Amino acid sequence: MFKNLKSIQYDEDLRLEAYQFNGVDQSFPNHFHKYYVIGLIEAGERQLTVNNREYRIGPGDLMTFNPMDNHACVQAGGSGLRYRCLNIKRDNMRTVAKEVLERETFPRFREPVQYRTSLGPLFRDLHCAIMTKVSGFEKEEQFLLFMEQLLSKCAEQEESQAISPLRKEIGDVCAFLEQHYEERITLNRLSAVAKLNKYSLIRMFTRQMGITPYRYLETIRIGEAKKLLEQGVEPVEAAQRTGFSD
Repeated sequence: MFKNLKSIQYDEDLRLEAYQFNGVDQSFPNHFHKYYVIGLIEAGERQLTVNNREYRIGPGDLMTFNPMDNHACVQAGGSGLRYRCLNIKRDNMRTVAKEVLERETFPRFREPVQYRTSLGPLFRDLHCAIMTKVSGFEKEEQFLLFMEQLLSKCAEQEESQAISPLRKEIGDVCAFLEQHYEERITLNRLSAVAKLNKYSLIRMFTRQMGITPYRYLETIRIGEAKKLLEQGVEPVEAAQRTGFSD
């Protein structure tokens, strides 16, 4: 019998994406997101790496990833992963933080894992409301009450202008990859953009971004392909338009 392994729901009221894995056993290679990720493990165990630190995670643990936190995970137990998650864009998170904390900030989670947190049931109820398309007062109230507790307990408040700038060489490479992801990219081409030799580029990029240039490019391509698939574009065409060979 066919089993739907992943469900996705975009909530127009809260301006965020919710999704759910059910019985997934695949590994996820090192990657990042440009938005906040908040997720609850309900079943399965994983060996997680975030910003080069190792974590063993399981049921009841809440993931709290900041934008650009690089992370990877592999299955560590026998059962598949059952996982609920919310993706929140930076500007939306700033708006929420201003409402619940009364400060114009980009919050930053101190740790990527909140072990066996008491926030789990609140998150599960909120996520269920989003996935079942509950509308109106109750859902928005759940969301704001959950976010107030999460940000108060687990996050530092970082002023909007306090984000560390990229080195120019790395910023130039990131911008190039974001503009030319659908093309054939070579290390020689990136080396010319950065005005660095290939090894220096890889080393400097990985130190600052926490991910290699190739993984950065792959993450951009996956994100763009995802947008096309959500618009109804066929997988083969989405792959071609985002630089994938298959």
